[in-house]
Amino acid sequence: MPFDPQANRLNETIERQNPFVANLLSLKGRTIFFPKLGILSQAADADACAINATIGMALEEDCSPMCLPSIAHNVLLPPKDVFYYAKNAGHPELRQTWLDMMLRKNPALVGMSISKPVVTSALTHGLSLIGSLLCDANDTVIVPQPFWENYDLIFGTMCGAEVKTFPAFTATAEFNLAGLRKAFSGAPGKRIVLLNFPNNPTGYTPSNADMNAIVAELVAAAEAGNDVAVIVDDAYFGLVYEDGVPKESIFSKLADAHVRILAIKLDGPTKEDYVWGFRVGFCTFGVRGGTRELYDALESKMAGLIRATVSNVSMISQSLLLAAYRHPNYEAEKQLKYNTLRSRYEAVRKTIADHPEYSEVFTALPFNSGYFMCVRLAEGIDGEKLRRLLITEYGTGLITFGRLVRVAFASTPCELLPVLFANMYSAGKKIASAA
Repeated sequence: MPFDPQANRLNETIERQNPFVANLLSLKGRTIFFPKLGILSQAADADACAINATIGMALEEDCSPMCLPSIAHNVLLPPKDVFYYAKNAGHPELRQTWLDMMLRKNPALVGMSISKPVVTSALTHGLSLIGSLLCDANDTVIVPQPFWENYDLIFGTMCGAEVKTFPAFTATAEFNLAGLRKAFSGAPGKRIVLLNFPNNPTGYTPSNADMNAIVAELVAAAEAGNDVAVIVDDAYFGLVYEDGVPKESIFSKLADAHVRILAIKLDGPTKEDYVWGFRVGFCTFGVRGGTRELYDALESKMAGLIRATVSNVSMISQSLLLAAYRHPNYEAEKQLKYNTLRSRYEAVRKTIADHPEYSEVFTALPFNSGYFMCVRLAEGIDGEKLRRLLITEYGTGLITFGRLVRVAFASTPCELLPVLFANMYSAGKKIASAA
């Protein structure tokens, strides 16, 4: 099919700046572009006109945004920060602010060449956009198991790719590097890997040594002739509760790792800043030797995908976040919420340590971060039976995947966590005794 000339120009730029990145693009990724001609360019040309009849919004007689007082009186922000359309790639000041914050939280990125974050409609939307940018129907996305089930829906059902898994942990509860290496077997070609630390559902972040080893495996794959895209799902970034566990994203180690490795950081305030309903996320690219021209082209393709799906991301959510990031109490408030989550994590650790008998029913998988932890049920205890028994007889709700049980300690008050595990033990013993 013929491509639009604007798409061709972006593709030529990417090919010229980094042909390995160009090889990673799907057919849709090569086809997409942000339309700088037509309505958008004509509206931009008229931006300074005294009479501007190009805008697809209703304005008051004084040209302020038209709005209903019953809505406006509930919002303290100026109407222009609430009711206007946002830019397709996101509020420019918010994009710069998030980049500045990212560099402060990941100092290893300072001095590296990375893109400016593009604003997505939260992280799920970002994953979907990256799926469109990279995945053709015959592609494979490599993911450690267990993983968030929405990956299947996004990359498998929606994009038509195969989600190929390997066990995340070895028998000694270490990250399964051999499994990652085996997933890269076969003739060199396009490889897409998805890493999620802190992990949903396990609440696990690898040690610094393991992170370095993961990066070394990916670099070895690139050296072997593979063009590698590494999608870094940083939904739970920063929520690390143990000393010695890296507080920086693995993106910091990948963004300049190799000319054949395109690292893609997907993050946002949803979990970091406790704004689940705001639906704002960010997508940032990094590759060794990445140029402004390369990143501009990738950002334009992302903006085109956004325009073709949601048009733009909620203006009020972006404006509220920008105001929060400028507020003098922001960091102190965030620390208080982190302390609450850490106290719940510690309560889980103490409960398990204080009750060795719980191993008769379940064993904890490695966990040190995030919102969740997982336990594996003993042989003979069915997860679905346990889940239903806990609801009907113990008033306790958990998520199960076969013999794996996910505990969301982030949503459970500290005083109830010992009760939760006692209920799980009691219910498990009842099922085992009835078998």
